[in-house]
Amino acid sequence: MSEADPKVKAEQAALAALASPETAAEVEIERKKRPWRRILLLSVPLILLAIGGYMWLTSGRYVSTDNAYVQQDMVSVAPEVNGIITEVLVHENQVVHRGDVLFRIDPRPYRIALANAEAQISGAQVQVNQLEARSSGTAADISGAEANLAYQQREFSRLDELMRQGWITRTRYDEQLHNLQEARERLANARAASVTAQSALREGGSGNQPAVEAASVARDQALLNLSRTEVRAPADGVISQTHRLQVGATAVTGVPVLTLVRSGTVYVEANYKETDLANMYVGQPAEIRIDAYPGLHITGHVASIGAGTGSQFSVLPAQNASGNWVKVRQRVPVRISIDGNPGRPMLAGLSADVTVDTRDRPQQQAAR
Repeated sequence: MSEADPKVKAEQAALAALASPETAAEVEIERKKRPWRRILLLSVPLILLAIGGYMWLTSGRYVSTDNAYVQQDMVSVAPEVNGIITEVLVHENQVVHRGDVLFRIDPRPYRIALANAEAQISGAQVQVNQLEARSSGTAADISGAEANLAYQQREFSRLDELMRQGWITRTRYDEQLHNLQEARERLANARAASVTAQSALREGGSGNQPAVEAASVARDQALLNLSRTEVRAPADGVISQTHRLQVGATAVTGVPVLTLVRSGTVYVEANYKETDLANMYVGQPAEIRIDAYPGLHITGHVASIGAGTGSQFSVLPAQNASGNWVKVRQRVPVRISIDGNPGRPMLAGLSADVTVDTRDRPQQQAAR
């Protein structure tokens, strides 16, 4: 009886504790938390399953690369004539329009060349006038020679008849025969001179003569060289690399003195691994992120895919004929056109990350 008393007392103490108001409240709260725990325990696997399914469905759909850079078309401006730079009208990062004068070269040597060409034209016209006068004179010489030949022929015929009748001497007959031969030679020489004069002239007037045309070409070349002493912008854009453009420096034909970054030609050149090109086609959408502008969302599309790998177009292409050849994954340049206005300056050379959505295949590519 004494052994049962402690157990009874413990049970009574436990029932008394359960009967207290604080314990009853804790039990009620614990009972309400049980459904939420079950929901959390079930939702976590479902969320993980959904994430895994999404990644499985979209795996291979997007191809990305951080080997991408903003590019712009650039024009190296070089003078077309030699000379001393006398005036510089632009500075670094200046915005210019097509036709604006960038710098000037000393025009004095080319003005002298133009004056010399003008003098050559005048001299050629004088020569042509002399040839025309000579040609006109040969026509008169031919007429006179023909008339003299006709006279000498009649005189010879008359003396020939008298010679047969014995009325004149042999000497007089030979003298007239000699005069007849001279008249024939004179006519032949006049005709030859006329042919020579005519061959030196071309039909179409004095302005159509070879000498005048050659002098006119020399003048046109002199005018062209004189106009080239003013170097103008070939397109709209921004001037760069003007450190070589200094007054007093010598401009050499074909040697660039500044660079013009053309406006409106911004694009991104993304170098994708060759294994990323299996499902990539022209026209597919792309997302562009510029390192210089975090948070800026830029959309674009695939404009073209390179015709060869970057190493193939390098100055020294790799040669894999050696025995220690190691296969290297090549990269192919893909041009990404930017859609719309990005809202921030797209400077050439900025680093970028490009992601192309390869889910859709454009119809023009599918038709091929």
